[in-house]
Amino acid sequence: MVALSGVARAEGVTILALGDSLTAGYGLPQEDGFVPQMEAWLNGNGVEATVINAGVSGDTTAAGAARLDWVLTDEVDAVLVALGANDMLRGVDPAVTRDNLDTILATLSTRDLPTLLIGMPGPANYGPKYKAEFEQLFVDLAQTYDVPFFPSFLKGLTDAAGSATDALQYLQPDGLHPSAEGVSLIVQAMGPAVRAALP
Repeated sequence: MVALSGVARAEGVTILALGDSLTAGYGLPQEDGFVPQMEAWLNGNGVEATVINAGVSGDTTAAGAARLDWVLTDEVDAVLVALGANDMLRGVDPAVTRDNLDTILATLSTRDLPTLLIGMPGPANYGPKYKAEFEQLFVDLAQTYDVPFFPSFLKGLTDAAGSATDALQYLQPDGLHPSAEGVSLIVQAMGPAVRAALP
């Protein structure tokens, strides 16, 4: 099968998932978090993969950039960069977020590590200019570093929900973090992009 030949290259890969609480699996039993579910999806779809959880709740892009060197061990073959949600929640200047992500992507580029950049929808409460600048910075950086880009960490959840109100059924009571079912939808949507980005 063509599909099998396409993933044969990705056997035995170790993937670093660099992110915040969404990556860390905040509020969920360990097995229901993003990292275990993504690892299971990859292993169930022809990729022998180990996914390392480098998600830290509350992390901004600045914090992610600051700890990147010590989480990038020699065993890492590819990286998922899923940061920016906390910058957005705090109203951080998109130019600052861009600079921090630029630092991260430059480091990964120097180490020649395949990378998937994962975006985040901008907030509506800071006005249309902020929202547009925030969302565009991910697109621009993906083009600058010629890395694959997945438009939104929450795409699978929002696609399934259809509306913001319906999306609540896939969130934990805090209204911010996905439930186990929500994570499953996220992983199903993102999985093929992760697989395609692997070495």
